Amino acid sequence: MTDPAISGSPTTELALSADELAAVRKLQENCSRLKAELSKVIVGQSEVIEELLVVLFCRGHCLLVGVPGLAKTLLISTLAKSLNLSFNRIQFTPDLMPSDITGTEVIEEDRATGQRSLRYVKGPIFANAVLADEINRTPPKTQAALLEAMQEHQVTAGGVQRRLPEPFFVMATQNPIEQEGTYPLPEAQLDRFMFNVLVNYPTEQEEFDIVRLTTSPRQIQIEPVLSAQEVMNLQELVRKVPVADYVIRYALRLTRQTRVSQKDTPKFVKDYVAWGAGPRASQYLVLAGKARALLHGRYHVSTEDIRSVAYPTLRHRVLTNFNAEAEGIRSDDIIRMLIEQTPREPEAGGGGGLPKVFAESPGAKT
Repeated sequence: MTDPAISGSPTTELALSADELAAVRKLQENCSRLKAELSKVIVGQSEVIEELLVVLFCRGHCLLVGVPGLAKTLLISTLAKSLNLSFNRIQFTPDLMPSDITGTEVIEEDRATGQRSLRYVKGPIFANAVLADEINRTPPKTQAALLEAMQEHQVTAGGVQRRLPEPFFVMATQNPIEQEGTYPLPEAQLDRFMFNVLVNYPTEQEEFDIVRLTTSPRQIQIEPVLSAQEVMNLQELVRKVPVADYVIRYALRLTRQTRVSQKDTPKFVKDYVAWGAGPRASQYLVLAGKARALLHGRYHVSTEDIRSVAYPTLRHRVLTNFNAEAEGIRSDDIIRMLIEQTPREPEAGGGGGLPKVFAESPGAKT
């Protein structure tokens, strides 16, 4: 659905050149091919796949939360193969050290001359796609080793800064069930992840297909769809997508209303939220809206795009308090209520009454 207020905006297709419009059409074709390649080994999870592609084309990082056995690792490794990108998996454990991720210097001896020198051995972080498996299993010191890599796309070891290969994106997984002996990610590191994607159980038919496919002999060949350079070109194209001022202000309203200290904060936010989203959430809402618009064949962003990406963008940035926990209210419930009461059109009126907290929201399921 396209917003009437936006569809008539002068900032539409004319803002993109003919070559860029052709690149957009090619992007849509390639995304269809990507999904076809992923479907060879991944059953269902269409929304999760789309959200991963949005993160990839926005140069972001993604946190996937789901119970074991939902093919999170397989999905990410298959995505890397279909994009012809280098891929490394890091299994986080309580004894993992920062140098195990970033690399270290070792002493190397020249057998001919007997001279010794230091040689830097790169760690698994030096890859295009990095899977940080069960990131909350390792201590904060090792978790922090990822911060510079995620934000600056570089690592510093031995006083020397080393650039990471481009494109570079981190996809981390968390197990929401087993929390004993884990180290929850601090808010500062959670904010580095563009999306928090929930991976749910498959449907009965999807689980039937999974069992049938995985218990029979088969050989699957994943064909590369895009190269690393093509991915970077598409990342640049996403940022050129025009967006109307009202869409930006709509994203700002969703973000700013999560902050308890703001004057126009709704009562349910003051009652149930301990800490709201920062400016990075507004940036990611608009950027993700641009990528989603391209994936859906449009050359401009609508408020529908913003609403669709609100859940994965905000759910790890809206921290609920004890009152919410006592009443079983999740951050997704807060986001749904904000979406329901925030006007979508410039001429729309106020937010209306308080929505039902426990009504199920289709958008909350990813």
